[in-house]
Amino acid sequence: MSDIEGTVPGPGNGGPAGAAGAAAGRPGRLGVGIISAGRVGAVLGCALRAVEHQVVGVHAVSEDSRERAEMLLPGVPVLEVEEIVERAELLLLAVPDDALGPLVQGLADLGRWQPGQLVAHTSGRYGAAVLAPAQRCGAIPLAIHPAMTFSGFSTDVARLVGCPMAVTAPAAVLPIAQALVVELGGEPFVLEESARPAYHAALAHGANHLLTVVTQAVRVLGAAGVEDGAATLGPLLAAALDRALHEGEAGLTGPVSRGDAGTVAAHLEALGSLRDGEGQGLDDVVASYRQLARATTERCEATGRLTAEQAQRLRETLAHERRDQ
Repeated sequence: MSDIEGTVPGPGNGGPAGAAGAAAGRPGRLGVGIISAGRVGAVLGCALRAVEHQVVGVHAVSEDSRERAEMLLPGVPVLEVEEIVERAELLLLAVPDDALGPLVQGLADLGRWQPGQLVAHTSGRYGAAVLAPAQRCGAIPLAIHPAMTFSGFSTDVARLVGCPMAVTAPAAVLPIAQALVVELGGEPFVLEESARPAYHAALAHGANHLLTVVTQAVRVLGAAGVEDGAATLGPLLAAALDRALHEGEAGLTGPVSRGDAGTVAAHLEALGSLRDGEGQGLDDVVASYRQLARATTERCEATGRLTAEQAQRLRETLAHERRDQ
């Protein structure tokens, strides 16, 4: 499926009149409105533009958003939300999760949604149900979430190629959501409405918390006198991530997996004594180490990597607090 010709309503076929003639070149092209020009919205708009959809307007309020729109969507007018909704055949809602529901309901209350208009949001947390107010006005609800982190630069567009993207939509219009993902360069997979929160939690836990752990490790190396902590960690983390993805828990190494309670105690003592460049302790790192080592201990015992005795020694070590703190 190379485009969405014949799959979606276009000018003269139930789509918004304001977008008529928006895509006069390649067949099946749509007039696309972006709300808003955050890291995700601007990048997806750029990707759609690259396959000849016409971005008819973008909403950008902050200075960063306006600069991003100018960089990734040059020549696209920066418009108010209601004007974009009036012009577009496809609305891409790339707003924060907590703002999505009120935005959709507010536009419904104002009578702005149009019959046949495609409305796609990029929230991982929500499915199509959050778009119900627009659907009641005749719009077509689509939930599309790329399993990807975005920097907001043009390099993100290349990362979309082959990127898994969760799609949730009413069965009758599910092919539209899948076609749109293909247009973006991604690989669609269908996700049930009820599974969206757990799916999003898994992605946030794996990616966002990974960043927290890695930056904490870099801070520790800096406090220990290692000049380029990121370069030191790079090969190790790349290998660990590869093993985690391909081997699962079997790829685990380190002192917890071996039951080395003495090494864990030494780690805690060392971490508790370090200071960063501003003379501050690394209490948050100590807390993270304890919590993650406890979780690792539980999994190692459950999978038979540790005996009950080894696991108990580790739990006792991790529960011990330094008396001089």
